[in-house]
Amino acid sequence: MNEKKAILVLEDGTCFNGCSLGAAGETIGELVFNTSMMGYQEILTDPSYAGQIVALTYPLIGNYGINEEDVESYKLFLEGFIVKECSPFSSNWRSKIDLSEFLVKKGIVGIQGIDTRALTCQIRDFGSQQGIISTIDFDRTRLQEKAKSAPGLTGRDLVAKVTCEKPYDWVNKKGTPHLSRKYKVIVYDCGVKYSILRKLAHAGCSVHVVPAKTSFETVLEMNPDGIVLSNGPGDPSVVSYMIENIKGLLGKRPIFGICLGHQLLALALGLKTSKLKFGHHGGNQPVMDLSTKKVEITAQNHCFAVEIPSQGMLHKSTYGDVEITHLNLNDKSVEGLKCHSVPAFSVQYHPEASPGPHDADYLFDRFLQTMKS
Repeated sequence: MNEKKAILVLEDGTCFNGCSLGAAGETIGELVFNTSMMGYQEILTDPSYAGQIVALTYPLIGNYGINEEDVESYKLFLEGFIVKECSPFSSNWRSKIDLSEFLVKKGIVGIQGIDTRALTCQIRDFGSQQGIISTIDFDRTRLQEKAKSAPGLTGRDLVAKVTCEKPYDWVNKKGTPHLSRKYKVIVYDCGVKYSILRKLAHAGCSVHVVPAKTSFETVLEMNPDGIVLSNGPGDPSVVSYMIENIKGLLGKRPIFGICLGHQLLALALGLKTSKLKFGHHGGNQPVMDLSTKKVEITAQNHCFAVEIPSQGMLHKSTYGDVEITHLNLNDKSVEGLKCHSVPAFSVQYHPEASPGPHDADYLFDRFLQTMKS
């Protein structure tokens, strides 16, 4: 373990002393914990973690290194990384670099050697809060003040930080676009994971990714068969441009929303969102399909959720009835929506997994059937 000291201080004054992991320096973000037992590379490269410091609850991380294939974005957007112990060596036939080297290369400040179980209990009991990791300043009072004064996730448009700068076509491993595919799908990049694009291409779609601020008129001029609203970070209620885009697309093309895309679709339909106490981050969230009563184990990564409307499981919108289709069995939060009058549906969880179970993989086939019909 790296002997260089590091410190983690929460805005409530809780302090953890450990060792430096990754780059030297100082970083501030909202602390969240992820309960996945594997997939740390996918977690690190998920743009939905922008503005957050991620703590992994599984104690030993890094034993299979980092490879070139399992990345979920072109860069890392998370603020910091916390583990109990980072393996000093890695062993996997695909591994190209050790985890600690990867964090240094990407400039991510982290800490290891702390009691991650105690940290997780702190977040679980008292909710997410700002935290700061430092390898250069060890004054607890000063660090606590820095954490307290840093902006949280509420009211911040982080989609603008992670979305692509210009449109692009998703390409296969040989580097050529999927131009001969059956369905043309436009993906609004709110912080899209590459696995979503891979799943769509594998399902037979020609995938075209556009920045989040692309107008709905421009998208309709491209004449797609369907629209995907991607995952992403931050508070959905302030991403007004995406909400307006969705309103302009509803009823004109089939829409499939994932994670943040689910929340944005809900807001466009007149529903409300609110911040969860500590969010859902991991690969073991049980979700019930209310139509079949079947339970899926799902991968999730979000801090905000759609509120259940006052009138129950059916919401009356200007676009017709909107049905709540899925509920989280842990806290009864909304996990899925379906419009009755227009072809649009969404889920709060990640059907592409990566990492996580593949119980919800069928949703991509459902999207294809929606475009077909």
